[in-house]
Parts: sequence; C-alpha cells; structure tokens
Amino acid sequence: MPDIKAIQMELKAGKIDGWLFYDHHHRDPIAGHILGLGSNGMATRRWFYFIPSRGEPRKLVHKIEQGALDSLPGRTQAYAGWQELRKQLQKLLSGSKKIAMQYSRENNIPYIGLVDAGTVEFVRKLKKTVVTSADLVQKFEAAWTPEQLKSHLEAGEIVDRIARTAFEQEAAMVREGRPQTEYELQQWILERFRANGLTTAEPPIAAVQPNNGNPHYEPQAAHSRPIRAGDLLLLDIWAKCERPGSVYYDITWVGYLGARVPDAYAKIFRIVREARDRAIEFVREGVARGKTIHGWEVDRTAREVIRKAGYAKYFVHRTGHSIGQEVHGNGANMDSLETRDDRKIVPRTCFSIEPGIYLPEFGVRSEVNVYVGEREARVTGAIQEEILPLLG
Repeated sequence: MPDIKAIQMELKAGKIDGWLFYDHHHRDPIAGHILGLGSNGMATRRWFYFIPSRGEPRKLVHKIEQGALDSLPGRTQAYAGWQELRKQLQKLLSGSKKIAMQYSRENNIPYIGLVDAGTVEFVRKLKKTVVTSADLVQKFEAAWTPEQLKSHLEAGEIVDRIARTAFEQEAAMVREGRPQTEYELQQWILERFRANGLTTAEPPIAAVQPNNGNPHYEPQAAHSRPIRAGDLLLLDIWAKCERPGSVYYDITWVGYLGARVPDAYAKIFRIVREARDRAIEFVREGVARGKTIHGWEVDRTAREVIRKAGYAKYFVHRTGHSIGQEVHGNGANMDSLETRDDRKIVPRTCFSIEPGIYLPEFGVRSEVNVYVGEREARVTGAIQEEILPLLG
C-alpha cells in the first residue's frame, strides 16, 4: 500500500499537481513496486492511477478488469471503448496541470522512461504538462527501509566471505595442478549462494585475462578459460537474501595467481583505486556538509582521475549504478558518460562505485557499495587496497 500522504507532501514540495501511474502488460515495474501491486494479476488492458497533490486518489480501469486496482484507495472509473477511455482520462486528471509520470526527457534515464511516447503525447493533448517522476521514484522506490539495509549488510557479509573463499580455492587448485575454468568457478559461487540463502537474477562474473578486459564478460560452459598460475582473476559478485523485499550487495575484487603481482597489473589497479577513493570521498564530504550531490558529479570525479592518468578511452562505462531489489536499481546512477544523470543523491539510497580500466590484454575493476544516510555516507563492506597475491 503506497503512503498517499507522504507522496502528496512530496508533490506539494515539488509544485506538481499529481503523479499519474499507468501500466499495460506489466511494462512499468516501478508502478508495481510503489503501489504494492507487484507483477501478479492480469494487465491485458490499460489502467491509470492518479494521486493528486490534494484530495483522494482516482482510478481508471477497463470494465473487464475492474478489480485491477481494488487494493488501492480512491474512487474508480471504468471504460470499455477507446473514446470512453479518452473522456474518462480527461475527467481523471481534471483540476491538474503539471503531471509527473515515469517519463524521462529524450530518454536520458532509461530506467525511468517506461511510459510509451504515445501515452505521453495523449496526456499532453489533454493540455497537461508532463514532468519526470525520477526524484519521486527515488524517494518512494529506491530509498531503503531499515529492514532492507539489514538485508544488504547480511548479504554483504556472506558475499565477502564467498569471494575470499573463492580466491583461496583457486589458489589451492592451481597448487594442486587441477585448475578450474571460469565457468566452473562461477557455478561453484552460485552453489555457495544457494547453500547460504542468497539468490541472484544473473550469475556472477569470473574472468581471467584477456576476458577481464570485457566489463560484462559471461563465462559459458563451452567457451571458458582455465584459471592458471600467472593469471589475473577478476570476480564480480552480486546477490541478495532470499527474503521478499531484500536488496542486493554487489562487489568486484581482483587477485593474482602468483606470489608477486606484476608491475603492469599493480599500476592499473592503483589508478582505479584512486578513482574509486576520490569518488567515495566526494560523496562522504558532500553528504556530511549537507550539500546537494548529483550522480553525474560522482562519475566526473572518478573519471577525471583516470583521464589524467592517460586511460580515459579504456574506462567505457559509468562509475556506478543504483542498487535495490534489482541489482541495477531505480535511484540515481553515478553517470556522466552513458547519460548525464542529474538526479540528486538522496538519503537511504545505495549505489555502487566501480571504476575500471579495460585494456586489450587485461582489465581491472574495483567495486564497493555506498549507502547514504541522513548526514553520512559509508561503504558497506570490505575495501580492496591492493591486488591480492594468491600464491604468496
């Protein structure tokens, strides 16, 4: 059940007349999360739910799916034909001019741009100004409850332990002359998730060079390299507790299957580490001072370190992403590259900071999670300071 009063307070603060939710065939999971509808039930016909800044919410549903929004407060209107839909929607939005929707201008933030262009055009045709719901979504979908923060920290302890054990296991396998493949290590990690009550929508990444030069490399059973002595092993591991409502923990560490890390690897890691730490400090200082911080500024802070080191063209993704019930959540991303994410970083949200340098021969990434409280920001797990020498 959405907190109608809290939403209305935010609408008034933003001088927005109302928030219009719309869905068809479960195209907008944000609407499902915020309204507490999930992805269950039929949605073969369009429905609209309007929360005005003042007064009672209003529903518009099809006559053959009149129960679609029964769990929500407010009075219901029903339609059958398209002409009736248009008339009823105009009535639904009466008295309002500025309407928030899951819309992003020029689709700058694809996570938010979920309403189709035609529906936005139609609402505008009713002489309404459509604005993005991006900051509202952060407040009511991306912000964590205390229970979700607890689930994140719980998952983090387990994931950190699994990562350490995975490195130790690979070192032992190399010493014994029985190297595993990247795929076999990935499957071992998934098995450890199941044994420890964790789940993930996508499998983790285990990659040695040159595969770790591909940020989203996916080990496959038929195409996977063995992990041998002298290899640089990158582990990108994300998971959450199996309990409903739990949120993800997402990290990347690198280890070297040898006693001494080669200078070429150590040099790149030091640059990546500095970029990571500068971004963390930027967030910490800004939050402590009560300063407004935008996602693009965090990305720029990290990216500038890598640019000055001469590796700008090898840092090919944003610095970080929002983390929530999906590993890529719906809050602000740390991004000035793929988009210019101008959303404010707000309290009770979490995101990754994960700069990387991806050369043709090998790649290095270091990833931590940063949780923002009311007056402080903190890294929620262990922080890697050097490449781990695994055979020392």
